[in-house]
Amino acid sequence: MICLGIESTAHTFGIGIIDSNGFKVLANEKATFTTNEGGIRPIKAAEHHILFFDMILQKALESAKIKLEDVDLIAFSQGPGLGQCLRIGAVAARTLALGLKKPIIGVNHCIAHVESGKITSGFKDPVTLYVSGANTQILALASGRYRVFGETLDIGIGNFLDSFGRVLGIGFPAGPKIEELASKGEKYLELPYTIKGMDFSFSGILTKVEQLVKSKKYSTEDLCYSVQETVFAMLTEATERAIAHIDKEEVVITGGVASNQKLCGMLKTMCSERNVKFAAVPRPLATDNGAMIAMTGILMHKAGLKNKISETNINPYQRTDQVDVVWCK
Repeated sequence: MICLGIESTAHTFGIGIIDSNGFKVLANEKATFTTNEGGIRPIKAAEHHILFFDMILQKALESAKIKLEDVDLIAFSQGPGLGQCLRIGAVAARTLALGLKKPIIGVNHCIAHVESGKITSGFKDPVTLYVSGANTQILALASGRYRVFGETLDIGIGNFLDSFGRVLGIGFPAGPKIEELASKGEKYLELPYTIKGMDFSFSGILTKVEQLVKSKKYSTEDLCYSVQETVFAMLTEATERAIAHIDKEEVVITGGVASNQKLCGMLKTMCSERNVKFAAVPRPLATDNGAMIAMTGILMHKAGLKNKISETNINPYQRTDQVDVVWCK
């Protein structure tokens, strides 16, 4: 089976093509909306997705070396995400499914991140640290759903880094630039460390670093270094508590911030000390992408899940723990 997956939850419009035989990635093309200042503008991002749809579709088909008629299943990100952006992907998916007379399946974006991490790692029942722009959660499968054992109490780690980036004036997305600057930092500046059990908060840290930036007493490199050391230590501590609490033996990190080598290094060290297996989703599948949507669409389809066109409305506020994961037995 060949599945074409469409991702359009936020700043990225992506199309992935997956062969169900071994979940082979035949194509994973995307275009990302960026700005030199400020953050993502939903209307502008949606316009970006419309402009790039045909080009990304053609690139994906060329990379996969297939024709559109060879596709057996259409999957798309149904939620959560920005409504304006989700609608573009949903309309594109419906158009393709109706035109090709192929089945269509709506996929939860967050669960797609989790499933791509499991598929690529080979882990069966991990604790997943899901770190992206709007979402930061510690997840594990229990009683047929991915349960949230810990999560942010205010903003996602990716949005926090982008907000910090705006304070520094380094553009959007800011995460990779912050990682580069942090590698040159030497002095740790004490910041609020807000963790409650397995939940955490980043807004207090953001307020503090805004004050430090305005004081002009500290280098940008030291500020980035201190921010990473603090927030990543919080995430590592909360993940360690989750491992102990639910007695799991595998940890996967997934989502856009999983590309950060500092965070992965902290988690790897913690897992090694606890004799727990660790894996990070491969970089091409870390940030938002269509391949993970296609992978999850295949899992859902094989489990017998189907959508009528009338059931493909977007769901911008759907939580990870609201989806019955019937394909995991």
